[in-house]
Amino acid sequence: MNRVKCEICPHECSLKESQHGFCRARSNKKGVICDDNYGLLTSLALDPIEKKPLRRFYPGSKILSVGSFGCNFRCPFCQNFEISMSGIEYANTVYMPPEDLVSKAVSLKSRGNIGIAYTFNEPLIGYEYIFDTALLVRAKSLKNVVVTNGFINEKPLRALLPYIDAFNIDLKSLSERFYQKIGGNLETVKQTIEISVKACHVEITLLVIPGLNDSPDEVRNISGWLAGIDKGIPLHVTRFFPRYKMSDWAATPPETIYELARIARESLLYVYEGNC
Repeated sequence: MNRVKCEICPHECSLKESQHGFCRARSNKKGVICDDNYGLLTSLALDPIEKKPLRRFYPGSKILSVGSFGCNFRCPFCQNFEISMSGIEYANTVYMPPEDLVSKAVSLKSRGNIGIAYTFNEPLIGYEYIFDTALLVRAKSLKNVVVTNGFINEKPLRALLPYIDAFNIDLKSLSERFYQKIGGNLETVKQTIEISVKACHVEITLLVIPGLNDSPDEVRNISGWLAGIDKGIPLHVTRFFPRYKMSDWAATPPETIYELARIARESLLYVYEGNC
C-alpha cells in the first residue's frame, strides 16, 4: 500500500491511506498529507498579550488566542492535555475558516486586539491553517503570534517565518534524554530558536518541574545557552501544576521559581517569574 511522508516535523510519519500521524492531526488522504484540524477550533479567547506569555512584545495589548487539537510531543506533564492529546474523533470543535477568524480579529481591534495568537495545543501541526490565516492577518496590518514547542522541520519553519511577528517557544530542558522521553529531540528545538531569533521577536518559556529540570545547573545551562545567542532574549521561568499523568506530583514551589529566575539573570537581561 502506498505511503506518504509528512514533512512538517521531525517525526516525518510515513502514513498509509486514511492513517493519522503521531500528532493525531495530520493524515494521508488519497496520497496527500492533510491538516485534519484545519479550521477546527477548540479554544477562542481575547487574552492579555502577557498571558502567552510575551512580556516585551506590545505590552498592555490584547490578542485573539486560538487553539485546535493534537500535539507532536507526549509530555506526561501537559497543562492542556484535554485538547493536545485529543484527536478529531474526541475533540469538541467549531469550524472557523481563516477569513472568518481574521474578521473576528479585526472586529476586536476596538478592544485592544493586535492580532491572532496560535496557541493552546501545538499549533504548528496545523501548519496549513496557520499559513493561510497568517497571510490574511498581515493583509489587515495585524500581528501573528505562535506559541509552540519548537518541534518543526527547518523548511516549513523558514517558509512561515516571514509572516510571523513573535514566537514564544518552550525550551523544556537542555537534556537530549529529557526530549527523547517526551517524543522529541533537543537539537530541533534549539535550531528553531536560533533561526527564529534572526527573523522575529522571540521569548522562551521554561516550565520548571520538580525533580526533572529544576536544578540550578539546568537553568544556568539554559540561560547561558540563550545568552550565547542574545542576552536580550526574554525567559519565562514558570511553575508546574499537577496535571495529566503527573497529577500526583507536587506543584513547583514559588521559592524555587524565584531562585531559578535569579540564577537566570546572571546571564540574561529579561527574566520573568510565571504563575507565582
